[in-house]
Amino acid sequence: MADTTAGAVWRPHGTARRSTHTLRLRVSAALMGVTVLAVLLVPPLAQLDQQAVDLAAKLQPPTWAHPFGTDDVGRDLLLRCVYGLRVSLLVGVVAALTATVIGTAVGATAGALGGRTDRAVMRLVDAVASVPHLLLGVFIVAMFRPGVWPVVISVALTHWLSTARIVRAEILSLRSRPCIDAAVSGGASRWRVAVRHLLPGVLPQAGLAAVLMVPHAMWHESALSFLGLGLPTHTASLGTLIQTARGSLLAGDWWPTLFPGLFLVVPTLAVAGLAGVWRERINPRRRSELML
Repeated sequence: MADTTAGAVWRPHGTARRSTHTLRLRVSAALMGVTVLAVLLVPPLAQLDQQAVDLAAKLQPPTWAHPFGTDDVGRDLLLRCVYGLRVSLLVGVVAALTATVIGTAVGATAGALGGRTDRAVMRLVDAVASVPHLLLGVFIVAMFRPGVWPVVISVALTHWLSTARIVRAEILSLRSRPCIDAAVSGGASRWRVAVRHLLPGVLPQAGLAAVLMVPHAMWHESALSFLGLGLPTHTASLGTLIQTARGSLLAGDWWPTLFPGLFLVVPTLAVAGLAGVWRERINPRRRSELML
């Protein structure tokens, strides 16, 4: 009798079940992260007065009236953390989108033209990448007055490199496919091939890179604000909240530093769940291999 199992694919017991369970966990994490962000970003009932001061209530520990306590001038820390998260997330999203556009343009140009242009562009990318991001960001933002847009420009100009490399690699992979050869043989120009065939193929990868860049941009903004080079100190952002709470921490008051730091972790967890689901959606081949 012939062996009917000779051509069968061996599947470890429980591998497919674990893969499905992992995907469900990522979907659950993404939904939880989106829900948490939606709750935190809903405009609170009380409006934040950036200049409000109540010295009689300064540095109160967490209570029912102030769940996160108050800061060194008596302002409610929960309200400032919510507004600070909104500001930091806005800066992170705008900076990530700007950096993605720059990186996509540079990577697509290098991959589509190839040859000497590709080598020159990638040497430029390597030269910029050799400078530490934070140091270059400090140099850029120091040329402007403290504000939102200098921070956005600084983060965008220092975070497009990874997107450029990803897009270039994807363009080089797409150029070797038969459909591209058929389009070139049919008389399509380089511009038409890039716009109609190459660019749509790299948009999912570029979008994933933008999503993963948002928490990185938020941490970068927080670092600049912590150093006193980002947003003005009276503006509520997670970086400025941590920066103004350093003296309170040395005095033994832990809550002005702890809660803004925890608010920085929330977007990271949410984006990790979203990125995991997105990666499974745009790369089904890897998911099918894991299920074998």
